[in-house]
Amino acid sequence: MGGSLAGLLAARALTGHAERVTIVERDRFPEQDGEEREEREDRQGQEGREDRQGRQDREAREGPKVRERTASRPGVPQSRHPHVLLEGGQLALDALLPGFMAELNAAGAPRVGMPEDLVQWQDGRWFRRVPASTHIHTGSRAQLERLIRRRVLADPSVTLVDGTETVGLLGDATRVRGVLLRERGDGPSGEQRELAADLVVDASGRGTKAPRWLAAIGAEAPHEEIIDTGLAYASRVYRDTTGTLGSGPTAASLGFYVVPNPAQPYGVVVLPLEDGTHLATFSGLRGDEPPTDEAGFEEYAKRLPHPVVHRWLREAEPLSPVSGFRRTANVRRRYDLPGHRPAGFLATGDAVCTFNPVYGQGMAVAAMSAVALRDVLGDPRRTPTTRRVQKALLGASRQAWDISAGADRKMPGVIGDAAAVGVADRVAGWYLRRIQERTPGDPVVGRAFRSVVSLREPLGALFAPAVARAVLFGPARQTPAEPPMTREGRTAREGTE
Repeated sequence: MGGSLAGLLAARALTGHAERVTIVERDRFPEQDGEEREEREDRQGQEGREDRQGRQDREAREGPKVRERTASRPGVPQSRHPHVLLEGGQLALDALLPGFMAELNAAGAPRVGMPEDLVQWQDGRWFRRVPASTHIHTGSRAQLERLIRRRVLADPSVTLVDGTETVGLLGDATRVRGVLLRERGDGPSGEQRELAADLVVDASGRGTKAPRWLAAIGAEAPHEEIIDTGLAYASRVYRDTTGTLGSGPTAASLGFYVVPNPAQPYGVVVLPLEDGTHLATFSGLRGDEPPTDEAGFEEYAKRLPHPVVHRWLREAEPLSPVSGFRRTANVRRRYDLPGHRPAGFLATGDAVCTFNPVYGQGMAVAAMSAVALRDVLGDPRRTPTTRRVQKALLGASRQAWDISAGADRKMPGVIGDAAAVGVADRVAGWYLRRIQERTPGDPVVGRAFRSVVSLREPLGALFAPAVARAVLFGPARQTPAEPPMTREGRTAREGTE
């Protein structure tokens, strides 16, 4: 249920274990897109075209050419806001779809090195722009989803049923045996049809109705853990007209990043998109949300701790309306806990664990969850019971939850049944604060911190001997007093050549 990233990748993971996998999606997808036309032209040998390998070699030297940005679809309103693909998600995608990251790079998705490519502020300090220890992809959600969809649907065992809503589950409290479907737009009185299945996977996102449908067949809905800071954000697309930001590997800077904290709750991120434009997003907490009118959006930049982003906005060319988003609570549905629940039903992606989007974890966790699904089903040592598989899916999201929930518990005005801070949280918080104080200026601590928040390494990487020595005994190193507009060791002129 759901044809977005989590559903597509779960379908991919299931192809080795089922004769037929059906993806049900309420949106309608285009039958062909620009990328498919480009491939067709490549196959036809059109005069004057570059071969695909030649194009990839050129883009590795010169950076991706400006491309048209893929349009958002109605079922993903959040796609109008930033989506970053963390390194843990990149590794998972290549494991599921070999060669996918090379394909994404060739499609022009910007690759941003951290901390080298961003002008970043956190906890009152600007980050040194030392060589990158991790990279994120910042292209549009629609572009990434389109490329994944094409790869997954190329498998003849996978069928897409789009323009169709799931309206309930078939079966009883013992076992789910399929879903009840209705054509989108037919309304509550529309004709319904049954789709039988040996396994149903809920990948319908943060707005899932599965808990209600489980209750309707006599099963027990999962307990929900909620941590809600009330954070809201607003986004707008701009074209840089100042030469301050770029979108290729030779640009002096690719974006801005101001990280909010309990003492300074305003944030902004400005990131490149695949068409050469930049997406600017402001965030604020409950009661002081970023406005969605054009004048108020620009004025909101004055709340930030430094005017550098406000100055850039005044000169940049706006290319879109302002879009807002408000549903940002961390929610974890504990399907893994004992309860009266049926066999044959699983939840994945945002349907089981959804995070405050400000941390950029959702797409990576969707991919990592699909790898966990593939691995637990393929384990020859154990029978893949429903509960065992569901525990593996929750385990794939645990580190991301610990990061986002741990940070949000400290924010002012946080609410929710999982928002309380315990003794263990306070001890861990003391160590983490020392890490954060040293991350902007200490490459060793920064490398370990980024490896964890990128979901590439486990939390234990923060306690490696060299890191622990620097955290416990080393001083917080000096960092730039003003926004560093070039990478370390490069002048502004060199950065733009």
